[in-house]
Amino acid sequence: MLTAMEWVMNTRIEPSLQRLIGAVLLLWLAAIPAVSAMPVIQHWVTDNGVRVYFVAAPELPMVDVNVTFAAGSVRDDGHAGLAHMTSTLLTMGAAGLSADEIASRTESLGAELSSSSARDMASVRLRSLSDAEHLQPALKLLADVINRPDFNKADFKRERERTLVSIRHSEQSPATVAEYTFFRALYHDHPYALRPSGTLESISAIRLDQIKAFYKQYYVARNAVFSIVGDLDRKAAEKLVEQVIGKLPAGERAAAVAPVPALTKAEEQRIFHPSTQTHVLAGAPGMHRGDPDYFPLYVGNHVLGGGGLVSRLNEEVREKRGLSYSVSSYFSPMEQDGPYLISLQTRNDQVDDALAVMRGILQDYVDHGPTEKELLNSKKNITGGFPLAIASNSNILDYLNMIGFYDLPLDYLDTFNSKVMAVTRAQIIDAFKRRVVPGTMVTIIVGGEEPSATAL
Repeated sequence: MLTAMEWVMNTRIEPSLQRLIGAVLLLWLAAIPAVSAMPVIQHWVTDNGVRVYFVAAPELPMVDVNVTFAAGSVRDDGHAGLAHMTSTLLTMGAAGLSADEIASRTESLGAELSSSSARDMASVRLRSLSDAEHLQPALKLLADVINRPDFNKADFKRERERTLVSIRHSEQSPATVAEYTFFRALYHDHPYALRPSGTLESISAIRLDQIKAFYKQYYVARNAVFSIVGDLDRKAAEKLVEQVIGKLPAGERAAAVAPVPALTKAEEQRIFHPSTQTHVLAGAPGMHRGDPDYFPLYVGNHVLGGGGLVSRLNEEVREKRGLSYSVSSYFSPMEQDGPYLISLQTRNDQVDDALAVMRGILQDYVDHGPTEKELLNSKKNITGGFPLAIASNSNILDYLNMIGFYDLPLDYLDTFNSKVMAVTRAQIIDAFKRRVVPGTMVTIIVGGEEPSATAL
């Protein structure tokens, strides 16, 4: 049998096209080992306390940078939306540049610059070409955003009004209403219960001096993880970190997030919302990053509801019975136990039937676990897809950020597949019986037909 390269060389096509196809094939063949090989992670701590994680990736003339702070909504201290507003304002004005000027300069460099926040963390991210002509001014913008945000009154008022409009708009979405109601019911008085974007009341009450104080406390070197993937060597990476964050005050690392209390009883809330379908969320606190049960729970859930169209929930609820448009389950690990969530959308008149089937499947799975065939298929699916999960610089950057922020071992990527393959059926049954208790789950149901008026 001819190899692909032999076919190219022996096929009657134009020589120039033949050479082009041959070159593409060579590049493709050369890329295969790179996809399957695990990236080499280099790690160090700067003089002012920044934890740095770096992967050299010279294949593309790009540099990706992510600077993450333990400055998510879990630090809002009762003022929901404070972390979100602080993060948003970083790129809205810095070092005397307006939001439009920052955006215009970034675009002119062919770069991408953004800020974001979640419950555990807030991040500033940059993607740039690696040549000095583009990279240096892009890094200057990144440094200004992190070190010299303006936090001026006009920007604050504008972003506060924009956030209020966004919150009002989100109230029209049954999926959004279900999500924030679920977190509130799941976490009660724990900081994870707060809505990261805030509420109409909390955003209206936030003051500019609170944002400045939040920034001063949490946007400091010892509270930062700096991740880099790109066309640099170690010396250049060290210089890049110094340029961006070398003068940031050391400060203190944020205190650990408080543990999440376990649920002791089931709770169900039904919320009417005018929609053609009903959104159902059911779950409980699940697991945290670095959890000793991580792999049994992760692999076990892949069988139950994390494996897409081949999962047991999808097969039983959607395919066999037609009771939902979509159904899935997943763990969302955070610093402390993030939610274990089962989600489905169904017709308004099928809610109770869909819930009954979903609960029955969950209870059966907790009692008996997966079959050996299901387990083997999930292991193959997870490990077979893992090389694609780290195939891009952006993917690797996300993993670096996760490893650094949650203090995971540097060999996390190297050992991932072997730990997946080592999971046994007995481990899954044991972990699910201890960690997933259907009788204490929160269930949130949003949707339904509008109640009809009672005839007189």
